Amino acid sequence: MGKIEAARHNVRGKLGTRTRQWIASDRFEEGKAVVSRLTGAAARAFFVMVMIITPSVLLPGTGADGKEMVALVALFAGALTFTEYKTTYPGLVEFRDAPPFNRMRFLILFFTVFLLAVIEKNELAPTSLTRLISAIGLLIGNALDFPYSPVRLATLMMTQGSDGAQVAAVRTAAGVAYLVSALGLAYFVVLLKMNSWPSRNGVFNVWINLPTFDPTTGGDVVARLERDARINIAFGFLLPFLIPAVVKIGASGFEPLTLTAPQTLIWVLTAWSFLPCSLFMRGIAMGKIAEMIREQRKLSSAMPRSGFQPA
Repeated sequence: MGKIEAARHNVRGKLGTRTRQWIASDRFEEGKAVVSRLTGAAARAFFVMVMIITPSVLLPGTGADGKEMVALVALFAGALTFTEYKTTYPGLVEFRDAPPFNRMRFLILFFTVFLLAVIEKNELAPTSLTRLISAIGLLIGNALDFPYSPVRLATLMMTQGSDGAQVAAVRTAAGVAYLVSALGLAYFVVLLKMNSWPSRNGVFNVWINLPTFDPTTGGDVVARLERDARINIAFGFLLPFLIPAVVKIGASGFEPLTLTAPQTLIWVLTAWSFLPCSLFMRGIAMGKIAEMIREQRKLSSAMPRSGFQPA
């Protein structure tokens, strides 16, 4: 009996040690995941703030009030980004756990802002790099400036008394911004085809990645995703043509929009090119998710069912 009790005691001790090891391992993994999430959120917030302050840093002559305003906006955007990415619950940012969707959008936005800031710096403090980028941008703007093109329509947002140099500056910036968005969109489509996004990252969580989309209401989720995808793509195609028309109509009776200020030119044309590109990407992504759900349904219906047989 003594040997049996000793064996039982040894088994209990081993099980207790293993249980404590499992608990400690689980806690370590949870802590590691929390640290990784906080680090990623902080890095994303930092890059967002860098992107926002880039024009103020590159362009000379920015006043103290302008720098303070830019710093305030950068801090607000960084805090919002950190809050969105540090939590495990859904917020305002879509496709948060489905890389590289948001990374591609950020890169498109950053390169647009950076290149436009460099082009504008060439007018104030030219260097060899700014001259080169401005010359390439001038060629791009002239190549994309044909009748009824988005670049041609972007120049309609200028005031009536704008001279040729101002129109050329808007044409160059619009051409570069539109080309960056088009190249980024094309690269995103290639990544979707090559990497089988988003299925390669595991199960796609609609609640986390599409916080404004409720899959439990409004009929079949696939039909709703396809409808929203078509709407986003349609708006993405029309926005570059609609924005200049809306600005022109809205300026009737008021002072027309002035794009001669460097900061105004950078951010207005960045929004003009990025918003349609973002809608295109969202529509393509939602269409891909609808296709993935349809394929999963086909696989589920094709699998043989075991158990009870119909009477």
